[in-house]
Amino acid sequence: MQLLQALCSSNLSFPTSDSVLNKGHTSPKKSVHPSHVNFCVAIQRHEGVAWLSQNRSNWSLVATRAAPVEAGSSTMSTSAAEKDVLKALSQIIDPDFGTDIVSCGFVKDLLIDEDLGEVSFRLELTTPACPIKDMFEQQANEVVAMLPWVTKVNVTMSAQPARPVFGNQLPMGLQTISSIVAVSSCKGGVGKSTVAINLAYTLAGMGARVGIFDADVYGPSLPTMVSPENRLLLMNPEKKTIIPTEYLGVKLVSFGFAGQGRAVMRGPMVSGVINQLLTTTEWGELDYLVIDMPPGTGDIQLTLCQVVPLTAAVIVTTPQKLAFIDVAKGVRMFSKLKVPCVAVVENMCHFDADGKRYYPFGRGSGSQVVQQFGIPHLFDLPIRPTLSASGDSGIPEVVADPLGEVAKTFQDLGVCVVQQCAKIRQQDCFFFSVSTAVTYDKYIKAIKVKVPDSDEEFLLHPATVRRNDRSAQSVDEWSGEQKLQYADVPEDIEPEDIRPMGNYAVSITWPDGFSQIAPYDQLQTIERLVDVPEPTPVQA
Repeated sequence: MQLLQALCSSNLSFPTSDSVLNKGHTSPKKSVHPSHVNFCVAIQRHEGVAWLSQNRSNWSLVATRAAPVEAGSSTMSTSAAEKDVLKALSQIIDPDFGTDIVSCGFVKDLLIDEDLGEVSFRLELTTPACPIKDMFEQQANEVVAMLPWVTKVNVTMSAQPARPVFGNQLPMGLQTISSIVAVSSCKGGVGKSTVAINLAYTLAGMGARVGIFDADVYGPSLPTMVSPENRLLLMNPEKKTIIPTEYLGVKLVSFGFAGQGRAVMRGPMVSGVINQLLTTTEWGELDYLVIDMPPGTGDIQLTLCQVVPLTAAVIVTTPQKLAFIDVAKGVRMFSKLKVPCVAVVENMCHFDADGKRYYPFGRGSGSQVVQQFGIPHLFDLPIRPTLSASGDSGIPEVVADPLGEVAKTFQDLGVCVVQQCAKIRQQDCFFFSVSTAVTYDKYIKAIKVKVPDSDEEFLLHPATVRRNDRSAQSVDEWSGEQKLQYADVPEDIEPEDIRPMGNYAVSITWPDGFSQIAPYDQLQTIERLVDVPEPTPVQA
């Protein structure tokens, strides 16, 4: 009965960290709508996970460009010695962006003792998962040591600290997560959870701080596929927030750890549970949060895309045509919601026996997804009994066999994800621009729209925007009949609040309490204001 009451109120209750048996605590508050922001979190070397510490010479540096060194952040002056050091370091090029590390702003805290010939500085990258950071450090030592007057070089490696979240509109638990990656298939039984979990532990092995969110309330997989010592989510009694459990340094949240088993509830209720689990968890500072998406393209998927600004998506499929049909629906959904799909994983594609390679499920589904939708990277996972067994044993395959063929494939996938997330964050400061894309100017009483990835800006009349709502409250979903009439919306209506929704829309709150979801694509089709009204003085 207590569980039903908690679910019906869209608020789950968890034991407190002080006592699992403690009763009477209140449930976490419902989350607010998030904003599009460019998250940058403090990054440190990961000490607890060392099963994937291989270095490969063919890996390219993965790092978004840091801001140039600010005044006071180092002791650099315009001396000839400093110019020599910076000129030497500018020979080192970021392979992904084609820019030297000095221009990228990676060189910090440069100190020179010309009398002793000693040079020390810090290279501040923006991702801890840079596959060649050790080689980067070596190159910096070598080029500076070649200067004739230098006798000693001291290089320290670090990464950018947390930056303030623009707008501060995200739920507190999500404000220090750099990248959120969805692993999706829209088809059950293709190995999506296997890919999500092994990808997460691969990223952790590369030095990143990682969390996994199991978004499948009906059939959570995480409790079976990992073996944390504490298998129950706890609640912070003071903050009323959820404390995730951990396994091998990776933070874990799943409905299966809520002590409730598998859920039997309707879609809207599930969406509320997902919202609460995701947004009220104390994730702390994470470099990557991997979301194991449930199958389908329904309420839960839309809720996740609205609650959090997903950085990227990884698509999982199998060789069958039937799998391709469902996966294609998921790719189109992400495209509509402005979430870039960066890689396709074709699972169970083949096995080797008697010196031959067999394709029991046919060939071509993964490559068809890549070709039809322009997704740049394809990874093949073979049929391996150990991969299936590791999912049942509670130890991810990349942890159980870090040097195996499967681990190598996930290493390549992990590098791809890190590279693509870095590029996405870099492109035109997308998240920052989106966070200010739609605003209300109370002086001219007009909604200003700046189209993301464009210099275009235009004005809309608030009443026109309200009348163009296409939700079920305004338009009959079956007949298409207009339920909201022109006269129902006063001409002088003004929005009370405008907040971004995921990557694709804004939520506009009106005085009658109605929250309208207005996709950017729709806003571009609405009749625009041509004659800009005169500014209205605001009374003190």
